[in-house]
Amino acid sequence: MRFAFQDPVDEPTWYGSFRRQLQHEFTTHGHLLTEPDDADLGLVFHVVDTAAPRPFLRKHRATFSVGVVAVSGNTEGDLLKEVYPYLVRTISNGLVALDTAASIRPWLITPELGCYALGDNGSGERPYPAIYHALAPMAMSKLVIDNRFMRDLPEELWAGTAQTRELTWASRVVDGWGLLPSPFPIRDLLSPADWRYLTHLYGIGGLSYGNFSIRHDDSRFWMSASGVNKGNLVEIGRDILLVTDYDAEAEAMVLSVPPQVQPRRVSVDAVEHWMIYQSFPEITAMMHLHAWVPDIPVTRFNYPCGTREVGEEMSALLAKEPDPGRAVIGLLNHGITATGTSFHDIISRLEGRVRPQVPMSPAGAQS
Repeated sequence: MRFAFQDPVDEPTWYGSFRRQLQHEFTTHGHLLTEPDDADLGLVFHVVDTAAPRPFLRKHRATFSVGVVAVSGNTEGDLLKEVYPYLVRTISNGLVALDTAASIRPWLITPELGCYALGDNGSGERPYPAIYHALAPMAMSKLVIDNRFMRDLPEELWAGTAQTRELTWASRVVDGWGLLPSPFPIRDLLSPADWRYLTHLYGIGGLSYGNFSIRHDDSRFWMSASGVNKGNLVEIGRDILLVTDYDAEAEAMVLSVPPQVQPRRVSVDAVEHWMIYQSFPEITAMMHLHAWVPDIPVTRFNYPCGTREVGEEMSALLAKEPDPGRAVIGLLNHGITATGTSFHDIISRLEGRVRPQVPMSPAGAQS
């Protein structure tokens, strides 16, 4: 992986040592230091100007952007409240907050509201190796969020099926559970230009509390669209889409839609669901929620949404379950994915057990 530093014009006193030690850590693991304008840049660190925070203008979405900001003496809750808006305003994939009052104690802030110390937290790991081990897996993950729409959905499916009606029912039930996405109003925190840049970069549909999918047949499945009102999933091609394939070479999901509908993008987690359905024919339906269930297996890393690595880790954990077709797996700092023989089955097992607050530290996720 190629990595770079976008050096600030006026370097703070802590920056030189931070840059040298982090550079040493990444090059020791075989990564190549390059320039911020490198077309093949995989990871960039950029210091946030707290007076006027702006994004690092990466050339493509595969570049993992990490903002760096100095703080002093904050508690975990106050820290998240203070620095999360900087993560949003800089359109970063993650934020490293350096507690300069505690000898550069680093904290990791994630888009899913994660906020936890790296190193010197009882693990015995030093801060800079901890930064590397937290960020490298995320930065090297493969994002799959492109969609290829084929306007070839058979007419007999335009009005939906028994499976899509069950998906609509399940989404309305879960909508009544009061689960909420991130409370930060992203569009309100960005300038119009930065909002356009964000939508161009990721094609986001908006925030929601999760997504739903259900098999259509052995190779295809229906899935909720990105950013839609989950309490009103009705129209085929707009609210619910038929996923027919995954083009690994193009890193794109292939969707079959009615010719007369202007389609929405499928949920960003479609690649995860695709990989799981391919590996476990006994799974009929899946529900992903930004919520938690205690005492469940948990992924090792908080990979970004829409990456192949999420699907690979989920599949590995499901393979260890006594019954992969009826399991609940935790995604670190993110939420849960539940599998079932139907949505009725999943809801009957989750109702009353779901906690709206996702644990945001690796230790908390294990309880």
